[in-house]
Amino acid sequence: MSYLEFLRDYGPRLIDGTLMTAAQFVCASALAILIALVAGLMKLAPNALIRIPAVVYIEIFRGTSLLVQLYWIFFVLPLFGITLEKFTAGFVAVGMNLGAYGAELVRGGIQSVPRGQWEAAYALSMSPAKRMWRIILPQALVNMLPPWGNLLIELLKGTALVSLISVADLMFEAKQINGSTFLSAQAFGTALILYYLFARALVTPFMRWLERVMARRIGRA
Repeated sequence: MSYLEFLRDYGPRLIDGTLMTAAQFVCASALAILIALVAGLMKLAPNALIRIPAVVYIEIFRGTSLLVQLYWIFFVLPLFGITLEKFTAGFVAVGMNLGAYGAELVRGGIQSVPRGQWEAAYALSMSPAKRMWRIILPQALVNMLPPWGNLLIELLKGTALVSLISVADLMFEAKQINGSTFLSAQAFGTALILYYLFARALVTPFMRWLERVMARRIGRA
């Protein structure tokens, strides 16, 4: 079978898998960003009752395997009465794992803002919340965006693990096609190309555009 014949016969299934991967990526990214922002701010809190839960969460999810976390969420949580549909379990596991790494980026980005900016905002009698939202976070975001671009690419690659709980993503379809045809080079080679194009043609350009936009907004362009 030629490669063109392979694409004619199995291309629609791979496209469907790619769309599922895109859905997993979007949902997991949204969850990871939300968790990272909340946990990163909590870790900077002077109150130990707020800070310690964030530290525990970050250390557990950074220190254990994403695959183990995925299996825990899908297979173990039902033993405690919490059952998640496989699509939901997939993006929740990936989002919570990468959110822990993102929390450290948020913390580092906030702490990288020059001390003079904090003092200037304080001198203007801004409330702590307004000071963070209007002055500190926009500058921290510019510092965070380059490593966040790398983190989102890692998140995209992490979504391939959801195939292990039968989410019909790109990797699941590639494995199914390979299992029935034994055309390993074509199935996994096409999956490799599609993952690369997703990262190179969508994620990376979007993050670079966002970096330029945020830099212009705070006058760094």
